[in-house]
Amino acid sequence: MSQQTHTTPHPAQVRPRASLLRRLATVSYRRRRLVVLAWLVLTGVLLSLAGTFGGDFDDAFELPGSDSQRALDLLSAEGFATRAGSQIMVVVRAEQGVEDPAVEAAVEQLLAGIAADVGQAEITSPYQQGGERQVSADGRIAYAQIDLADRDDDLLAAAAKRVVARVDAFQVPGVQVALGGDSGLLGAQEGGGSEAVGFLAAIVILLVAFGSVLAMGLPLLTALFGIGCGVALVQLAANLLTMPTFTVQLVIMLGIGVGIDYALFVVTRYRQGLADGLGPEAAVVRSIDTAGRAVLFAGVTVVISVLGLFAVGLDLMRSLATAAAVGVLMTMLAAITLLPAVLGFVGRAIDRLGLPHRRAGHGRRDGLWFRWSRVLQRHPVPALVIGLVLLVALAVPLLSMRLGFADAGNRPEGDTTRQAYDLLSEGFGPGFNGPLVLAAHTPGGPADLRALAGLGEELTRTDGVAAVSGPIPNERGDAAVMQVVPTTSPQDEATAELVHELRDDVIPAAIGGSRAEVFVGGSTAAGIDFAEYAGARLPWFVGSVLVLSFLVLMTTFRSLLVPLKAVVMNLLSIGAAYGVVVAVFQWGWGASLLGVGEPGPIEAWAPLMLFAIVFGLSMDYEVFLLSRMREEYDRTGDNALAVADGLAATARVITAAAAIMVSVFAGFMLSPDRALQLFGLGLATAVLVDATIVRLVLVPATMELLGDRNWWLPRWLGRLLPPVHIEAPDGLAAPAALRLSPDEKGGGGA
Repeated sequence: MSQQTHTTPHPAQVRPRASLLRRLATVSYRRRRLVVLAWLVLTGVLLSLAGTFGGDFDDAFELPGSDSQRALDLLSAEGFATRAGSQIMVVVRAEQGVEDPAVEAAVEQLLAGIAADVGQAEITSPYQQGGERQVSADGRIAYAQIDLADRDDDLLAAAAKRVVARVDAFQVPGVQVALGGDSGLLGAQEGGGSEAVGFLAAIVILLVAFGSVLAMGLPLLTALFGIGCGVALVQLAANLLTMPTFTVQLVIMLGIGVGIDYALFVVTRYRQGLADGLGPEAAVVRSIDTAGRAVLFAGVTVVISVLGLFAVGLDLMRSLATAAAVGVLMTMLAAITLLPAVLGFVGRAIDRLGLPHRRAGHGRRDGLWFRWSRVLQRHPVPALVIGLVLLVALAVPLLSMRLGFADAGNRPEGDTTRQAYDLLSEGFGPGFNGPLVLAAHTPGGPADLRALAGLGEELTRTDGVAAVSGPIPNERGDAAVMQVVPTTSPQDEATAELVHELRDDVIPAAIGGSRAEVFVGGSTAAGIDFAEYAGARLPWFVGSVLVLSFLVLMTTFRSLLVPLKAVVMNLLSIGAAYGVVVAVFQWGWGASLLGVGEPGPIEAWAPLMLFAIVFGLSMDYEVFLLSRMREEYDRTGDNALAVADGLAATARVITAAAAIMVSVFAGFMLSPDRALQLFGLGLATAVLVDATIVRLVLVPATMELLGDRNWWLPRWLGRLLPPVHIEAPDGLAAPAALRLSPDEKGGGGA
């Protein structure tokens, strides 16, 4: 057996036996009735408070300092409230021509009904004076524009529902009507039931992994309590923070993933304790002081990762980060307090209600994963090269990633916004689906308005511009609005280039001799601004998360190379996920299998959210695997044996945990919404790659190559770091009185 070299004495050798987690586990076990009652009361009170005092969720988004935000603020402040709000397009197609008297009468009646239903709004009809430009050249397609006044989300949704109801009731032979604009307001289909799919998949996977109905139910029960408390706290926090409407879904998604995973690791270690001859209390204490300790540090890494979103500098991201952190903390707390209490009630009966496929456990070193580790250790270089080649190949498309926002052309063909998009593209060109709004401050009055008229003439001669409306001033004459229709679609890269050309060249040259200020806004320009902002902040965000995670892992594992390797491996798995997303959604490879429409840019928010969540979850598996390896290394001093034993002890449970997460995240790929499909594919790919290529190939291979250097830490640095540890203490061997005879041991290990 080799001896430890170049290592710093580990705190486990000198720390007191009665650690905080051991005391917590003991109290939770012995006071289990009180602990369970406390969780029941806490969950009930929080859910009741959330139902009564929960705040409203709001999708309002601001990008301070951007040109599009200045345009929006100016329109809101200077008497253009309707143009600052959301916009809906009523698109009509009639084979007999939209100017047919019967068609005109029916459409005018429809618009009058909409005007009566929605209240304050500005409706521009193709049949009013000057509306000729809203009729296509062949006379078969026309559109009416509804500018809803800026109002809160509830009123906006109510107005949109009334518009949808009016259009659904419109029935005129030979006339097709579709609605375009804000797809989220118009009943655009979104994926539902992914949470139920995730829970169903978790049940099946846990049954296969544990072979016991009772053991399967414990992780689900723990996760439900953690999720319930987390969601309730987020709803209450909505009174203080502006949280988007999908925040609850995010918390539930994370809660299912980490909550079940954390409880899964603890239950697995508990069953191993029983199989090793420990009594229920000793098994609970050991499971919390080993797997529970790993859960604690894994949860901290997830929280650090999502809180890294604060570096983005947007209220939206801060709110999402806070909500995600709260959800993870509650599921982590449930795993280390509620679960040991419930295990106290279950005791040795955890393997009852076993399924026929469950077999008695065998020695760890007789299993598949131990043999697999030994194969890797005999051939570490080929394993490392093959794993790296696979990850790099998957990540190559990342180099061409283009951030932006998809448009309605990517929605299912049966969706009304997709139908309106296609009709507008056919009749007027794709740019009509995302017009640019020019908001002008005109303190010079008539002189500035004349400059805007000259700007309009210059815009008509600009490549990439299909149409321009004249300036419309407010009553005071100190502000005006214009509309510019590009020749390309909102998601087209050429549209982003046009926006920059207008801001940098065309507008300054045309109004240079006036006092006017012109800002390019509208939803298309806002999306372009956000994409560029997110791209610029992404390196800062990634850097902050990497540094903090490295420091946490270095403190935890008392090593320099282990945390460095962990950070690099996680970056590779995330890069592979990004690459797959780009290949499918931007390049269009295999897109038809997912029902994705035309290829387009990657949603600008997705890389930020994917990195925050995936990096944290990847660190979960890293902590669970490395903590067991460190435990074995401290026990034996043999790095090779520690790697093999650590992998053998954790590979099965990591595989089960990853399978649950992949199932949960893959549920989002069933959605007809492109953004949800993209997010689900990215998460599922990252977890799958991380739990297979990284954890089962690259980590064991690199740790074999590094040998004892894995655990090297300069002595001076070791003295500076706080005495943090994960691995099991030496004093956890069960007293003889608590051990079971071989005949009394029920069931095998996990």
